[in-house]
Amino acid sequence: MNQGRERRIRLARLFGAAVTAFLAVIAVVGFGVRADLPWWAVVAGALLTAGLAGWTGAQIGRQRGIRNEVLEPGETVLGTYTVRPPYTEHTPPAAHEGPQYQLRMTTRSMEMWERTALLWRHPLPELRLITEGSRLRVHHDGREAGTMLLEQPSAAQEICSVARRHGAT
Repeated sequence: MNQGRERRIRLARLFGAAVTAFLAVIAVVGFGVRADLPWWAVVAGALLTAGLAGWTGAQIGRQRGIRNEVLEPGETVLGTYTVRPPYTEHTPPAAHEGPQYQLRMTTRSMEMWERTALLWRHPLPELRLITEGSRLRVHHDGREAGTMLLEQPSAAQEICSVARRHGAT
């Protein structure tokens, strides 16, 4: 791994940790003040929450940092959509890991991710998208790249609309 990439991922982790910890501490302090808890209980709760939220935020930031490494200059992320896994795991993933599969739309491409592993990335003009209710069928080079059952009911139509605006058929 080169130093620039490591630095960007480290900054993404730091930013994720700081933002998540800050928001969690604000929530705990606000609750403590409203509940008229003693100051030491509020501080203890805020410190514990800051540590846990910061760690979770760092994991989320790391994942975003890794995913953003594949973006080309000038390319921006338009949306990320959770895809239901093809089978149910015996043990659900830990909360800090987030959804197992996600489809990410950018201004130039569609990407399928399994957490921090890029499964595929195709330019939007080379894609043909078909919706079947909450399912999205993606075709690339005349072959089916995947059929996805999306978590949000209207996500398939939204993805098709966004993709068509950026060159998909």
